[in-house]
Amino acid sequence: MSAARQHLRDAHRVVVKLGTHVVAQDGGAPALDRIGAIVESLARLRAAGREVLLVSSGAVSLGMRVLGLHERPRSLGSRQACAAVGQGHLMGVYTRAFSDVGLTAAQVLLSQEDLADRDRALCLRTTLMRLLELGAVPVLNENDSVSVAELVDYQRAQAGATGAAAPVGFGDNDGLSARVAVALDADLLIMLTNVGGLFTANPRVDAAATRISELAGVDDAALARASGGSVGGTGGMASKLAAARLATSEGTTVLIAGGAEPRVIDRALAGEDVGTLVTVAVRRPARLRHIAVGARRRGALVVNEGALAALVGEKASLLPIGVIAVDGSFDQGDVVEIRDGSGRVHGRGLVNYPADACRKLLGRHSDDIDAILGWRGYDALITRDNLVMGAV
Repeated sequence: MSAARQHLRDAHRVVVKLGTHVVAQDGGAPALDRIGAIVESLARLRAAGREVLLVSSGAVSLGMRVLGLHERPRSLGSRQACAAVGQGHLMGVYTRAFSDVGLTAAQVLLSQEDLADRDRALCLRTTLMRLLELGAVPVLNENDSVSVAELVDYQRAQAGATGAAAPVGFGDNDGLSARVAVALDADLLIMLTNVGGLFTANPRVDAAATRISELAGVDDAALARASGGSVGGTGGMASKLAAARLATSEGTTVLIAGGAEPRVIDRALAGEDVGTLVTVAVRRPARLRHIAVGARRRGALVVNEGALAALVGEKASLLPIGVIAVDGSFDQGDVVEIRDGSGRVHGRGLVNYPADACRKLLGRHSDDIDAILGWRGYDALITRDNLVMGAV
């Protein structure tokens, strides 16, 4: 047993995320036997003194079945309607399943703003912690009937969109589970899907593909190898790896494993070699964690290649001369994204000047700030100590 696997035996607070293909059968009906087996495993974790939270996909799929739809709707409104119908049925399944093992399920529907606003995020954390203290199992999902981020992201994927900026919302429940794990300082995030982990190639088309047991961080090469979404869901392995990169960068270990494998949660927490274990990076201070995953972004600064290289490789501050465009409206002290010319997000930071001032400073030297604005606060648009690059 590796040291990293042995660490799983000590995990106290565990977030478990179930993908659509774990929750629902091919026809959209809930996979009651599979859900029941997973809930029994969670009950055993609770009996052993561990804290457990569940993040579940599947509302749209269940709603489609109830409404008699055989193909996933293309329109946003129709998918939101499916989510509104399916969420009640999904929660009914969990209420009964947890009741059968003597536990109480508590529904928690979230939107981006719930974790982006500091006061609301603290209230959410207080609520979840109190539910755990009372012995309930929080069952979380993004509120798809009013929150469009996940559904719009699916629409982009179906249309074959490339190079688009990251959505404002969670994007899917993979991202939601990572953000919840970070917000609650969870020891472990288990993401259960319809494959047994990350493979060297797509195991559906390459018989020689082998499972990667452990991964020391998630880089761009790993994301590229896992590109592609899942049919019927909004995620896919790339989505899970992106969520894993976010969670591990903040100190939460991540396990990606097959939801149909017998007692996979019990076996993983016993140290058995199942799934792909993504080990943690250096944990960021709380202030930087808030910039990276908590605060709502208000806009973006688009940088040239030289500035991006300095930010990533030299750990530099972001100077006006490296910025080629400003997106959105924001004030001094707001969180903005750092993007390249293609729209890809590379980081986040607290900006030192409002959007209008940043536009006036595009491509200019820091020595010119006084002459252009009539005042100078900082030489940099974002100073290094208020900048988070990488997993955001």
